Amino acid sequence: MKRTALGLLLLVLLAAAGLAWYFHARQPQRSGTLALAGLQAPVSVRYDERGVPHIRAGNEADLYRALGYVHAQDRLFQMEVARRLARGELAEILGPKLVDTDRLFRTLGIRAHADAYVERLDKASPAYQTLVAYLDGVNQFQARNPAPIEFDVLGIPKRPFTPQDTMSVAGYLAFSFASAFKTEPVMTQIRDRLGARYLDVFDLDAYPGGVAAPRANAALSDADWQALGRITAQVRQVLDAAVVPPFEGSNAWAIAGSRTSSGKPMLAGDPHIGFSAPAVWYEAHLESPGFDLYGHFQVLNPMALLGHNSRFGWSMTMFQNDDVDMAIEKPNPDNPDQVWHQGGWVDLQRRTETIAVKGAEPVTLTLRRSPRGPIINDAYPDNYGTTPVAMWWAFLETENPILEAFHELNRADTLAKARQAAGKIHAPGLNVVWANADGDIAWWAAARLPMRPQGVNPTYLLDAASGEADKPGFHPFANNPQEENPARGYVVSANHQPAVASGIDIPGYYQPPDRVQRLVTLLQEAPGKADVALSQAMQLDVRNAYAQRVLAPLLPVLRGVVTDPDERQLLDQLAAWDGSYTTNRLEPTLFVQLLYEIAHAAMHDELGPVQFENLRGSRSLDFALP
Repeated sequence: MKRTALGLLLLVLLAAAGLAWYFHARQPQRSGTLALAGLQAPVSVRYDERGVPHIRAGNEADLYRALGYVHAQDRLFQMEVARRLARGELAEILGPKLVDTDRLFRTLGIRAHADAYVERLDKASPAYQTLVAYLDGVNQFQARNPAPIEFDVLGIPKRPFTPQDTMSVAGYLAFSFASAFKTEPVMTQIRDRLGARYLDVFDLDAYPGGVAAPRANAALSDADWQALGRITAQVRQVLDAAVVPPFEGSNAWAIAGSRTSSGKPMLAGDPHIGFSAPAVWYEAHLESPGFDLYGHFQVLNPMALLGHNSRFGWSMTMFQNDDVDMAIEKPNPDNPDQVWHQGGWVDLQRRTETIAVKGAEPVTLTLRRSPRGPIINDAYPDNYGTTPVAMWWAFLETENPILEAFHELNRADTLAKARQAAGKIHAPGLNVVWANADGDIAWWAAARLPMRPQGVNPTYLLDAASGEADKPGFHPFANNPQEENPARGYVVSANHQPAVASGIDIPGYYQPPDRVQRLVTLLQEAPGKADVALSQAMQLDVRNAYAQRVLAPLLPVLRGVVTDPDERQLLDQLAAWDGSYTTNRLEPTLFVQLLYEIAHAAMHDELGPVQFENLRGSRSLDFALP
């Protein structure tokens, strides 16, 4: 009996030791030395008390090779999931439930675009060489170390990371910021199915010509609407569970030295990208001869998206310009693989892709492309409509040297260098807010802005056959909204619709102006010169006028119909509320629930549950309320 007990104890101890070794072997290395192939000189990595690596190297190739290694040891599984999501390969490790997600991303064409994009890159360019060195570091870590536990649990094979993976993830990020997917189908359904009366509540000031009547030759069947509703819902579900959640409510400002207590410019930014675990951002400090940057990085990208050093710094918010047009194609009744384009029938391009599925047979997709872009409803062809709907997306349809743009922005210590870098960002649209130690401040709305035919409103699905979706050209970057060293002494960006000095029309899915107005008020009313404490207070401020603006016309109506004493008390609380979203206040919850109930009563029955949720996920409701 004693021998049996001793044997069992020994087995338990051995199992515990095995588990301890298993988990210990997968911990990131924070001290000691290791030999990394390809280094030209020693590299040092010091982790501070917050776990941020400070990397010092004798040259930039070594610097980025080391960055790739330390990034991978902290985030390898995040990198794996991000590339599989972007390239439509999740079902291979997670099974049939992820086939629809893979279908969506294969249909968008991100994978095919990334592969072609990398083929065109100048392999001798500094940006590409930086990417290659970084990925070599990532791959060296993966090759020489045990895989993270998630790889073992899911049975994920190790596979080298490539530049194509990096550009695919860049495409996924750009897609996650494109509001048109969530807006244009539902707004078109409201227009075509419910009529112009329902559109009266939506703010169409950006289109003073009014709302064009739906075109007879661009009509969609019930099945087509179901397909578009399903695609929009799938987009919403993917983004809700995303590896990199989208930016929500970002702010950034730069204050000139003439307005600061130090006499030097101040820069602040808080891009409100959604919370996730592991974190979206990866912080690292990079230093080599002639280069010094504390940066905030994202998966598989060696270029910091945000950064600063002693000479300059920059932050970003989403521009929110409309860089996606969805167009209803006119198919040839005698040949479904042809559509009408500029006076004649043209063939749709076709390609076949296969999705590997864990525990099931592979799924083969036939994907088509029109002169406008990919046919997005090919994602779900089996049970839904057959009218082709194409997607023109600036990320796919412009040169978009975004890798080069951020390589330059990471080194942009002068106004001219920063302006040049911002001008190379084509999609997604980004507000770049920048300052340097020489006293310059600037903001550029960075995007490749398309020209559209006169009178076209891209809030709705466009009629491809009539030429509504054609793009005659692009506006020069000089016509984009931008400010350099303005006389007022500050620039502010908060996802709002920017003033356009050039007079061009820039459709977009901008956020209401209340947030930027609050920031400007805090800047203008600040006592004395601006300092760090002011920027901290601005970032932590929880008040704006949106609630008061919306409630002003509603409160008299509510007072006329609310009779219950408890409800009257709640109404009085709303009336006295100053719009502050402090954690111990009931009013914010009341207000948000009131907005939901109004929207539900007005639109749910008419749209149905799927499209109503799609409408809620768009910015349209923000402007539909008083």
